[in-house]
Amino acid sequence: MLVTFDSARTFDLAAVESQMLELGTDAPAFSLPDPDGEIHVLADGAAAYLVMFICNHCPFVIHVRDELARLGQDYADSGVAMVAISSNDVDNHPADAPEHMKRLAAEVGLTFPYLYDEDQATAKAYRAACTPDFFVFDGDRRLVYRGQLDDSRPSNDLPVDGRDLRAALDAVLAGRAVDPRQKPSIGCNIKWKAGNEPDYF
Repeated sequence: MLVTFDSARTFDLAAVESQMLELGTDAPAFSLPDPDGEIHVLADGAAAYLVMFICNHCPFVIHVRDELARLGQDYADSGVAMVAISSNDVDNHPADAPEHMKRLAAEVGLTFPYLYDEDQATAKAYRAACTPDFFVFDGDRRLVYRGQLDDSRPSNDLPVDGRDLRAALDAVLAGRAVDPRQKPSIGCNIKWKAGNEPDYF
């Protein structure tokens, strides 16, 4: 897939799509550190849960990261528990290392925890495939949405407004069913450690 960002920069990307985990799946538990070493878990008591798999260097994530920050701000008082998780192999992709995660979160203005999945077990539990990959769970921690943020891509001129993901969150918060017609996210593949590739591709 050839993605052109502007006249000076062209990227040749091996883009992959979400695996589209089965709706109704219980949210896999996790216990992951942020870059400061504080451990975070998916605690009970939220009205909805948003779990995002992202990273620092992926052009697809760079394209949407300001909208991710807006999501954190817009839903801060709504009862949505949000986390972002980076599962990339930092030995081969040092730009995704925790110290850079911390700096990126500050620069972009992320208001939710940005966690490091060093052994990649959490990515596998969610069947995460790409960055970004989004999962919304209801208050009972059952999957109601998985797929794209919106229709915008680095290769098109559509606005980054988060409409698909926001519609799912708004439906959960209003007690409505989420539309099951959902489009997969697309992005760079998660950078698996050698020998640790999942079996779901």
